[in-house]
Amino acid sequence: MADDTGIYSKDFPRAQAVDLAALVEYGPGAVVSRTLAKSPSSTLTLFAFDRGQGLSEHTAPFDALVQVLDGEVALTIGGTPVLAAAGQTVLMPAGVPHSLEATSRMKMLLVMLRHVRP
Repeated sequence: MADDTGIYSKDFPRAQAVDLAALVEYGPGAVVSRTLAKSPSSTLTLFAFDRGQGLSEHTAPFDALVQVLDGEVALTIGGTPVLAAAGQTVLMPAGVPHSLEATSRMKMLLVMLRHVRP
């Protein structure tokens, strides 16, 4: 549920430090997601991937930033392999095919940003 601005989930804590990784739990053999904010120009979504889980190759109309919060992930972006671990961020450009696989249990924040052209 959104707040009165229509952007943030009503249960996303306000005006306090938040441990994002604690806001989403691992599921055995599963991919778990939780949307924190959504607007026409952006989304913030937390993911928890069990080891070996992933997302098959696809493209998105948004640039996407993957902030790894816990564990490690193997991404493929435009055919190029990219490994990322907790504390690292990867930019996946809009329109470029990408996929990912959790090489260990992994949590990430996905920030999708649509560029608005005047």
